[in-house]
Amino acid sequence: MKLQFKLALYNTLTKLAIILVTGLVILLSLENISYHHISLRLEDKKNELLGNLKSGDFDHILRKKKTFSDYNILRDDYIILKEIQHQTITTVIDTFTTARRTIDGSTDTYRILTCRFNYKDHTYQLEVGNTIDAVEELKKTIKGFTLIILVLALSLTLVSDLIFTKYLLNPLYGIIEHKLIRVNDPLNFDYTKVETSTHDFKLLDESINSLMKKITDMFMLEKQFIANVSHELLTPISIISSRLENILLQENLSEETENKIFASLKTLIRLKSIINSLLLISQVENNQFNKNDLVKIPEVLHEIEEELEDRLEDKEIKLTNNLQRTQLIIGNRSLMHTLLFNLINNAIKYNHQGGTIIINDKKTNGHYELEIIDSGVGMDNVQIEKAFTRFEKLDTDERESYGLGLAIVKSIAAFHQIGINVVSEKDKGTTINLKFNEDQQLH
Repeated sequence: MKLQFKLALYNTLTKLAIILVTGLVILLSLENISYHHISLRLEDKKNELLGNLKSGDFDHILRKKKTFSDYNILRDDYIILKEIQHQTITTVIDTFTTARRTIDGSTDTYRILTCRFNYKDHTYQLEVGNTIDAVEELKKTIKGFTLIILVLALSLTLVSDLIFTKYLLNPLYGIIEHKLIRVNDPLNFDYTKVETSTHDFKLLDESINSLMKKITDMFMLEKQFIANVSHELLTPISIISSRLENILLQENLSEETENKIFASLKTLIRLKSIINSLLLISQVENNQFNKNDLVKIPEVLHEIEEELEDRLEDKEIKLTNNLQRTQLIIGNRSLMHTLLFNLINNAIKYNHQGGTIIINDKKTNGHYELEIIDSGVGMDNVQIEKAFTRFEKLDTDERESYGLGLAIVKSIAAFHQIGINVVSEKDKGTTINLKFNEDQQLH
């Protein structure tokens, strides 16, 4: 999950918790406030009734009947005053309860004040009630309103947080997209400072620029060193080879001496091949080749097949070319030839006697793809990860490998912006997939 969505989700959940707690407090407070307000009204009615008793207004009523009751036309409140068994009461104590009462045939829930008092040597019980159905309806209304407000608040919070976090993190995404993704390509690294008012992002941007500057300088020194050393070594190697060949022309050499010279020449040839490979990698990575040629993939593959015909016959390997398209690629023809040659040569080198090599092509989402499938020894996951590392060789009996073939392939592919994917299984073969850049394709 992106940091933007994590921050928005965290803020939304936090505000949800705050709103829920606030809503709960409001509902509880509303109930307490409402009951308190009703209780005050009931006390006022009680005090009014007791005041009327003291003035003698109810004397004639109480003399005629032992119980007095009254209620309004809507039965929202009622009063019941009745005489009970005589008790000695010094202090009038109010008791509040919530119960259901039936008034004039209608049953409702009431908040009830009950008290007992003495009046003219008689003991009376007063019950004053007020319906709380209106309070319950109000609570339901507020609950519904609170739920609506909650949904709206969460929606607005989520949208606002997404917009704000996107604005806030936009410099970070810029650093990731334009800089961190290009760490593997230090020569084309963008040192332009990211526009941001956030100090942390400025510091991160400056640190990455400084680090990449050091890496680029070291990378350039390494490539320059390899190029210089490789170039300087070729001349003495050629001189030593020529001298050893001249020595071989002498007739008085013993067989043992000739064998040693042959072994030395073989070592020099191997060394020269390694140096040429390193020099090629250095030149490719330093962009010393143009890529303006129109390369016909089927034509290049046909040339490679002819060049490797003897090796195919020697190992009795059947190469099947299933190309369906005459694809044209803009690039460097010589380098493309080297790339495909190394891949097919590896497919032969690490194949079984009597094995197969199949070459397929296809178009996927506008990209031209080339597949080279062999039935060879295959690789495990560890070997796949190291396959394109310089001087990394498979653990086989193959002695001609210097561990630079796939390193050259990697450099040429990067130079042409060709994607490489390797699928392999031990003892079951390997599939190399090349995905060509859409801008390089001609139809």
